[in-house]
Amino acid sequence: MDQTAAPKVSFVSLGCPKALVDSERIITRLRAEGYELARKHDGADIVIVNTCGFLDSAKQESLSAIGEAMAENGKVIVTGCMGAEPEQIEQAYPGVLSITGPQQYESVLDAVHRALPPAHNPHLDLVPPQGIKLTPRHYAYLKISEGCNNRCTFCIIPKLRGDLVSRPANDVLREAERLVGAGVKELLVISQDTSAYGVDLKYAESPWKDRQVRARFLDLARELGELGAWVRLQYVYPYPHVDEVIALMNEGKVLPYLDIPFQHASPEVLKAMKRPAAQDKTLARIKRWREECPDLALRSTFIVGFPGETDADFAYLLDWLDEAEIDRLGCFKYEPVAGATSNAIENPVPEEVKQERYNALMARQQKISARRLKRKVGTRQQIIIDEVGPTVAKGRSKADAPEIDGAVYLSSRRPLRVGEIVTAKIERADQYDLHGSVAGF
Repeated sequence: MDQTAAPKVSFVSLGCPKALVDSERIITRLRAEGYELARKHDGADIVIVNTCGFLDSAKQESLSAIGEAMAENGKVIVTGCMGAEPEQIEQAYPGVLSITGPQQYESVLDAVHRALPPAHNPHLDLVPPQGIKLTPRHYAYLKISEGCNNRCTFCIIPKLRGDLVSRPANDVLREAERLVGAGVKELLVISQDTSAYGVDLKYAESPWKDRQVRARFLDLARELGELGAWVRLQYVYPYPHVDEVIALMNEGKVLPYLDIPFQHASPEVLKAMKRPAAQDKTLARIKRWREECPDLALRSTFIVGFPGETDADFAYLLDWLDEAEIDRLGCFKYEPVAGATSNAIENPVPEEVKQERYNALMARQQKISARRLKRKVGTRQQIIIDEVGPTVAKGRSKADAPEIDGAVYLSSRRPLRVGEIVTAKIERADQYDLHGSVAGF
């Protein structure tokens, strides 16, 4: 048997979960062809850098990751969002082997094949049927579409990733079934605009098991809920039909969790941002959702310091937050992005004002979050275990997405396993996390 060592690839994945899914697909294909993953650049035959190009700070991070790979290895292939506009990369690092945009898997593989032909041994590194995952084995991101039809003024994602292209429902369900079969306990449903899923396919049906399933947000969520895993919905714009999904939460089909990127509350700022979906009745809808599903956790992101944002707009946002009681919140200070139409909006907000507003928003949110979490003290919650320590395990409740939300720290009389779902009694809460003990399995 040929003992030639398998070619080694080192991989850097930057940016959002959607980019992580792209990375997983590339790695799965490479592993299937017999390539090995190297932990360090200097031990690898080649480096792939999957870049993020959304904000200038992300571009800087991408450029420094490419620079590091060039310095430590020298053979570098660049892909991802920043690759959609390659000039900046070519200028900084003319020696990179190839630059491709997001979702261009075939081009990345071609570049790898040219620089580092695969070892011709089909028995090397056979890939598991569910593919290679960069997330822990017990949760996985499920990308249901690419691109976006919205034209928010601060965003260049449609320019980088194109218009919405949804996957047929049976294609998504096949992948989800494979993941659950391989031990995944939680599916994180993502896309640029998850609730717009299927609009480009005119909600076409596709055959699944013994029935036809429409490519529609509600139908897909219902089918995913039959697979026996936690289903978490992320990046959901609040279109009217999102109301229908609340019933699925009450039935226990999907988690009582919605990640809705509101970005602001002031009507003037939202108009300037060109945000989709009617925002004027949002507070009334949130109230109705919570009446229907009291356990609902809402996560959102907001931008402070958008051009033209006045003190009155910002005060409106703080009042809105008090009323909406968003459980989990991410905040960004507005950054101009090359190619975004918001750059031309008048009255930019000075940096020190942006910082003041950011601090004020986060201080307000800390109080809201602490208040919401305190209500959970004394309750029993299902917790999925992410890490196990000698005396305390770290997990997440149904209200917590991995890496972006809070955690639940648990003591237990018996050793816990990563990926296990346990019932815990919540004993205390702080500003972002819960603490408790295992009460059942």
